[in-house]
Amino acid sequence: MSSLSKSQATTSQRTVVVDTSRSPFARLRPLSLSDVRIYDAFWTPRLEINRTATIPFEYEQCESTGRLDNFRRVIGRYEGPFQGRYFNDSDVYKWLEAASWSLATHPDPALEAQVDKTIELIAAAQDKDGYLDTYFTFERVPERWTNLPVLHELYCAGHLIQAAVAHHRATSSDSLLTVATKLADHIVATFGPTAHSGACGHPEVEMALVELARDTGDERYLREAQFFIEQRGHHLPSMDGKAYDQDHAPIREQHEVVGHAVRALYLYSGVTDVSAEMGEQALEQALETLWDNFTERKVYITGGAGARYEGEAFGVDYELPNDRAYAETCAAIASVMWNWRLLLLKGEARFADMIETTLYNSVLSGVSLDGEVFFYQNPLADNGQHRRQPWFTTACCPPNIARLFASLPGYLYSTSDAGIWTHLYIASTATTMLPNGQSITLEQQTNYPWDGEVELSVQIDAPSSFSLFLRVPAWAAGARMTINSEEFTQPIEPGSYVEIRREWQSGDVVHLSLPMEVRMLVSNSHVAPDYSRVAMMRGPLVYCAEQVDNPGVDLANVVLPAQPAWETVERPDLLGGIRTIQTRALLTNPQPPDEASLYRSYNAARPTYTSTSLTAIPYYAWANREAGAMQVWLPIDRYA
Repeated sequence: MSSLSKSQATTSQRTVVVDTSRSPFARLRPLSLSDVRIYDAFWTPRLEINRTATIPFEYEQCESTGRLDNFRRVIGRYEGPFQGRYFNDSDVYKWLEAASWSLATHPDPALEAQVDKTIELIAAAQDKDGYLDTYFTFERVPERWTNLPVLHELYCAGHLIQAAVAHHRATSSDSLLTVATKLADHIVATFGPTAHSGACGHPEVEMALVELARDTGDERYLREAQFFIEQRGHHLPSMDGKAYDQDHAPIREQHEVVGHAVRALYLYSGVTDVSAEMGEQALEQALETLWDNFTERKVYITGGAGARYEGEAFGVDYELPNDRAYAETCAAIASVMWNWRLLLLKGEARFADMIETTLYNSVLSGVSLDGEVFFYQNPLADNGQHRRQPWFTTACCPPNIARLFASLPGYLYSTSDAGIWTHLYIASTATTMLPNGQSITLEQQTNYPWDGEVELSVQIDAPSSFSLFLRVPAWAAGARMTINSEEFTQPIEPGSYVEIRREWQSGDVVHLSLPMEVRMLVSNSHVAPDYSRVAMMRGPLVYCAEQVDNPGVDLANVVLPAQPAWETVERPDLLGGIRTIQTRALLTNPQPPDEASLYRSYNAARPTYTSTSLTAIPYYAWANREAGAMQVWLPIDRYA
């Protein structure tokens, strides 16, 4: 059972997204955002843009699109109809969460005042019984809780609760937490074993309720999260029984990731949270089975999730189209959320590897370099027509990016009873307490992801014995390590954490060298669109060929030779500073007019080529310049 208690929960504030510090079945405990300082050449500019451009821009969008007016309408300060989609409240809540995490690391009186003003507006719109959803006011009051599969009431509540927990942890204020607990109490009174049955068609409230339980120590919220998880798959009249919203089978009997990708991954995140508190083996086994299906048959090389525009959904096994990839930005973020929870639960490098791949590729591609236009879908091939937009009618993705980036410092490190774990290689300092109560500071210096050299130095008041765990990515065969310039002679296994157990002294330095050559990857032969094609990666970055870097070349006619010689070129002047990869490639010769028809007789003759240069850029950076074609997977001629 969970070890939550109000006395424990309120002894100190931990500015963490997922607080497993008292979760009896979790292996790892995250560091507070306020205990980590990022000063990274790659990430610091992006996080600063998120803080100074994206978060203010998204507030303006919430204002100009009527999302804030919907709250004013409830309290009589705006005359007019409800504006936008029935789940528009959730975008305001996600903005509040992003702003709160930003305040945790960068105090900003102007932003704090804006947050306080928004909270006052939300609190004023709450009913006396705790209900809060601006869509279901006035003429729609009788419709409350009548359409759980479709109308997102619990989904919106979940985002409010997550924002409230973030705000409480970041500022120690309970102004929004009071609103959230009143709403949660209303939900507990409305749904449960002795009340109404059902669960939301869009999972989200489950992980929010667990985190509220962790923050307040009130186990009713944990039990409510567990109740909602148990409701799925039992053909209840209040639900729809569809795989689209993961209601086709009880969670322990779900063996394949199906349906709406974001909904599925949010549900699995909530189940993982409950598992960390309750420790049920059957739930953990279900999560393992689902994760295996996801990572072995249904995820893009970029970490993107969701193959189909229809239903924003997963397809069948190995259904991973490139130009029609849906790969919603929110689904990538949901994957990061799920894998982070699995990492805290189990402490296994495969989950951190998935976080890294998804973060550097499918998440980063979701926002422009200036932080003000966004992708909803993230295809792996394009003819130049798919471009980022400032906002969307369904605007879940922009504030989701903002809240993840604002909380990024909390994903770098964690602790366990054995010592300190390093998950992501980002230049930073981290200060925490050892199991013996001694304070320690780690300083990480690196130019990752452009090179693979990582240096961690230890600052500690007195010598102490503990373990330092460093992740070796699964792609990093041949990684090397030194301690105080002496070679580390124990085995270094890719896809694992190397544990260094010793008595550490202040000034000790660990140096990790990760190989950064260009790798060409092939897909499973069942992934039809990628047959006889390769994708290029360097470190954690997926690369793509974009038309603007290859003028005069039709990317549809580019073929790689069997063993291309790749050159890495540093380009500080391009796309905020990147490293391109370049090689000589092959260009299929134009077909004679009589062979250019859509279908023609098979010709066994080998194709003829001319030589051309090819430049590829990191996938995250595409579509930041003039429109043009883009390809991640390129054909390869194994005989050329």
